[in-house]
Amino acid sequence: MSTSNAVLAGQSAEDLAALSTKLTGAGRHAVRFSIAGVLGWIGAMKFTAYEAGAIEGLVASSPFTSWLYSVTSVQGASNLIGSIEILTALALVAGLKFARIGLLGAVAAAFTFLLTFSFLFTAPGWEQSLGGFPALSVVPGQFLLKDAVLFAGALFLAGHELRRIADDA
Repeated sequence: MSTSNAVLAGQSAEDLAALSTKLTGAGRHAVRFSIAGVLGWIGAMKFTAYEAGAIEGLVASSPFTSWLYSVTSVQGASNLIGSIEILTALALVAGLKFARIGLLGAVAAAFTFLLTFSFLFTAPGWEQSLGGFPALSVVPGQFLLKDAVLFAGALFLAGHELRRIADDA
């Protein structure tokens, strides 16, 4: 053990390890509930005409989602997306008790955020007045950039749920 670790904040290595365990657990719950909150709230908003119209350009510009408008209306596509987001949020919360459902929620969240992050490359998100790439516009560019962090959080939760499943086997 290095001297710097032993004297950090005047605490023993055992005290630091205990604090680390508590902070890691609190962080894991914060990631779970913040992702579930984001998905639940945004998912519920998808049932409004306002949100359906707001996402129309993003959905239409993506080769992964534009097909939705050929099989349903703008509001129908938004309702479908919202339903998936709400179900994903519920699965993340259920993951507190049921690791396999939590894994499903984490994978669905990771897929959702990877998909929405891809809009950064399919929607007009570069600010032309600043010379284009790499200058991001506020909307949708900077708005979508946060999905990279949400994707990472979802991957972290997926790994945690896999560990829980393995430990229970």
